[in-house]
Amino acid sequence: MSAEALQWFKSTYSGDEGGECLEVATTPHTIHIRDSKNPSPTGPTLKLTPATWAAFTASVR
Repeated sequence: MSAEALQWFKSTYSGDEGGECLEVATTPHTIHIRDSKNPSPTGPTLKLTPATWAAFTASVR
């Protein structure tokens, strides 16, 4: 799936001032993560499995 076809979202804790935010887009088999300052469809993304993402989010709670 191309980056422009994904539905990206930021945390509701992120403000509108910019800064250091991540955006996340989910698909059934991959969690896509990108820097909100570089939302270009050709920009870099980090791709994780849902299990890896779940382990990460559980560890930061």
